[in-house]
Amino acid sequence: MSVEKIITEKLTAALSPSHLEVINESHNHHVPPNSETHFKVIISSSQFDGKRLIGRHRAVNEALAEEFAQGLHALSMHTFTPEEWALESAVPASPKCKG
Repeated sequence: MSVEKIITEKLTAALSPSHLEVINESHNHHVPPNSETHFKVIISSSQFDGKRLIGRHRAVNEALAEEFAQGLHALSMHTFTPEEWALESAVPASPKCKG
């Protein structure tokens, strides 16, 4: 199973998101073709209600601890409550950092 699919399944199980995007951005980095090491996650969950940014990121990191231990190198996180996501029009583009 692809890392992208595993991330999607684990975040869905752990955080019951109302919105979830998992984007493989490995191609923007100096890694072999078809790598799955760098991802961007855009997630909206009611479980983030009342949590500060650090708490939201910890919840995502805890859900994906095994993937980090197995080689997931980088994860860009954009975490929202459903109310925040309803007001959000876009998330920042990730930099191209091949190098």
